[in-house]
Parts: sequence; C-alpha cells; structure tokens
Amino acid sequence: MDRAQLLLVGLPLFLFVTDLFSLFTPPPPKPPPHHHHTHLPKPPRNPETLDIPLQKPSTIGGVGYGSTVNINFCASCSYRGTAVTMKKMLETQFPGIDVILDNYPPPLPKRLLSKVVPVFQFGVIGIVMAGEQIFPMIGITTPPPWYYSLRANRFGSIATAWLLGNVMQSFLQSSGAFEVYCNGDMLFSKLKEGRFPGEIELKDLVGKTLANSRDNLGVVWS
Repeated sequence: MDRAQLLLVGLPLFLFVTDLFSLFTPPPPKPPPHHHHTHLPKPPRNPETLDIPLQKPSTIGGVGYGSTVNINFCASCSYRGTAVTMKKMLETQFPGIDVILDNYPPPLPKRLLSKVVPVFQFGVIGIVMAGEQIFPMIGITTPPPWYYSLRANRFGSIATAWLLGNVMQSFLQSSGAFEVYCNGDMLFSKLKEGRFPGEIELKDLVGKTLANSRDNLGVVWS
C-alpha cells in the first residue's frame, strides 16, 4: 500500500481519536476578570457640598444595571441573526443590562454520533479508492459485491457519501434551542414553546423580571 492509500485509511482514525479526546477533556477554566483600578487623589472636602445627596448606582448605570440576560441558541441552526436582534433590542430598552449570547449544544448522544460521521465519509472514500488493498489487510481476501458496485461509479459513490454525511452531521449538531434566562431564571424556552419569542413579548418578560428584582431588593433594604 502506498503513502496515499495509508493516508486515506489513517486520517479518519486519527480524526476520530482526536475528536473523542477533545470531547471528554474538560474545558480550561475561564481566567478571572482583571479589574484595573486607577487610584486618583481624593479632592479636598468642601463643607458646602456635603449636604448634596449622592446618586444611586442604579440611576447612573441605567434601568438594567447589574442584571444579566443569557440567550442560548442553536448556532448551527442559523439562529444567530435572531439572537443578535434580540440582544440589540434589550440593550436599547434596558440601558446597562448585560446580554450574553452563547451556543446551546445538542445532547451528548447526538454529539458523539456527529463525531462518527466524518469517519464514515473518509472510510467510504478510502474503500472506493483503495479497497483492493484494504480488504486483504483486514482478512477479507475477496471484496464483497457491494464494493464492486461502489467502484463502478467512483465519483457518484464519493459524492453521495459526502453529501449524506454533511446532512446527517448538520442534523446531529443542531439542538433547535433558543433559551432566554434573566439573572439565572428561565424566561422563555423554544424547546418547550416550539416557537421564537416576539420582541414585545421578550421585552415585557425582562421588564417584569427586573421590576420584581427591584421590589425584592427594596423589601430587603427596608
């Protein structure tokens, strides 16, 4: 077997082992945020200005100051445009709010199967191109009849395996999710509702959550 044939056989195995290793390896911890503090000299205290009340941070930062909205969406489903539109709307309606966009991954079984699809694609290509050398290596002296059917139409077999693999991988990598959380509480779930939230609907949900948070904060301080 020449080098090209060895490459066609070894590359899918290498990709499969690498994907499994990266899948089960825990992600590195996120670095802690760096806060740069600039120490400015304190201005001299003027007795005439001590009676002026200080503004509250919530007034300075806006109505959404200190609140976080997480929009977890299916990145492979072309939902990013909708997520960006919702992000801009919320940042405009609630100044100071922090809107975080993130991918919502599919379940673990679908992720594992999506890693196998490229191995299938490269395996079919390798068998079509070098099946007569591969089968004897695995103990099959006479190739099966379906091999000759694939070999009779090399281009069609390779193109079909590649297109079907891409469609299958796209399906396995999609979660169909558009989940919205505000300060850790779920506001809307496309997986449960079966639809996207409207802009007015999402604005009202976030507004009610922020109002309840302010009311609860007022009760604590009182």
